[in-house]
Amino acid sequence: MVNNPDDTIKVIKKQIESYSSELDFSEAGTVIRVGDGIARVYGLQNAMSGELLEFSNGTQGMALNLDEDSIGVVIMGSDVGIKEGDPVKLTGRMTEVPVGDGMLGRVVNALGEPIDDKGPIEADGYRPVENPAPSVISRHEVNRPLQTGIKAIDALVPIGKGQRELIIGDRQTGKSAIAIDTILNQKGKDVYCVYVAIGQKASTVARIIKVLNDTGAMDFSTVVLSTANEAAPLQYIAPYAGCAIAEEWMHKGKDVLIVYDDLSKHAVAYRAISLLLGRPPGREAYPGDVFYLHSRLLERAASMGEEYGGGSITALPIVETQEGDISAYIPTNIISITDGQIYLETDLFNNGVRPAINPGLSVSRVGGSAQIPAMKSIAGPLRIEYAQYKELAAFSQFGSDLNQDTLDRLNHGERIMEVLKQPQYKPISVEHQIIILYALNNKHMEDIEIKYIRRFQNDLIHYIDEHAGHIIEEIKKTGKTSKELIKDIEKAIKEVKENCNYI
Repeated sequence: MVNNPDDTIKVIKKQIESYSSELDFSEAGTVIRVGDGIARVYGLQNAMSGELLEFSNGTQGMALNLDEDSIGVVIMGSDVGIKEGDPVKLTGRMTEVPVGDGMLGRVVNALGEPIDDKGPIEADGYRPVENPAPSVISRHEVNRPLQTGIKAIDALVPIGKGQRELIIGDRQTGKSAIAIDTILNQKGKDVYCVYVAIGQKASTVARIIKVLNDTGAMDFSTVVLSTANEAAPLQYIAPYAGCAIAEEWMHKGKDVLIVYDDLSKHAVAYRAISLLLGRPPGREAYPGDVFYLHSRLLERAASMGEEYGGGSITALPIVETQEGDISAYIPTNIISITDGQIYLETDLFNNGVRPAINPGLSVSRVGGSAQIPAMKSIAGPLRIEYAQYKELAAFSQFGSDLNQDTLDRLNHGERIMEVLKQPQYKPISVEHQIIILYALNNKHMEDIEIKYIRRFQNDLIHYIDEHAGHIIEEIKKTGKTSKELIKDIEKAIKEVKENCNYI
């Protein structure tokens, strides 16, 4: 209570000074129906597709259907607390996420909000989740290798910076493991990584985050998470949010790797939204624009020309098949969008071949142009010999009387199979891969028993690191194997085989 008249006058003067005559004008609509995470809103004539709307309880929604007399809004979160007759107002903002170096090492939801209990994110700015893909003019040829650290991929299905390589296979065949190995292998290579988990179990993602933290890979990674128990709109928006985070770095000239795990669940979430919005269903009840759903996402991966910053986004979308059926709707769609696929086979996985990559059905449309010269020269014969072995192994089951040449090829093929096996979360540098594959190609493993092949690989790498470090340095520096270097590699292989018994 103000007793002094002078004090009263001061307070009134202060209120008059702080009074603003500006009107806060915002267009408002009314909820006419709500349920299953979808709201029908009457009014809002100026709403744009993809614009954020705000409900009276603070919950946000995104305008997706712009009908003649109403708007179909997907609710970003729970629809509890939103009821018929509630006001809805336009925000004037498109759906956007925070971007910048502050995102590194963080776990965020589909709206870019932190969910890792590490405090608020210091963002450099915001980017809309939907962005047009870079034009053809601004793109550059994909010719710089992105090493995965997995011998079977770097040799047979090489990936380049700016490429989109699909990882496809049944559930529990090691699809996510390949993507995580690739992220782990980017340590020290100045490549930022974004892992987008769509519709995954929270326990599965927690295990992946633990691996990234334990290996130090989280320092250059961001995890965008929309688990299976979250609303379909959040699962739908998650990959676009992850791509927007990656694009910020690409436009700053950085190389980025983004993993979408997985787009099958993304398509299912979009199908749920579309059916609830009343859009007409098509094949397998997916809406007609399900191809565009993924094409506009994957086309944002690119290798930019030098005059446009020289950055890149390499995309590794993952798709789950049912009983190995790659001719289903979503797998065929994404195969036609991407630049090749890594096909994982259940039978190979169950027979202990891990990673369970089928080299016959796996392909990279970038090919050798995304390999360093030393790897290119070794990988060429390897693919042919592996394919020949597969064919011979099938026929040799029916014949007992095989000539020596066939037996030699089968023997060599068995060693190729053994060398391409690799434990999970143990990526191998490309220099070490070249030395191992050189020993394999030049028949230095023919007299080593199959069960000792892995031990020989480890001993050879250890010996070269200890006694012949110049070999690694020269391959790293030049990307080639000179005649002198090959002599040194031969000498190292001989030394290792003499000092250890592999028979």
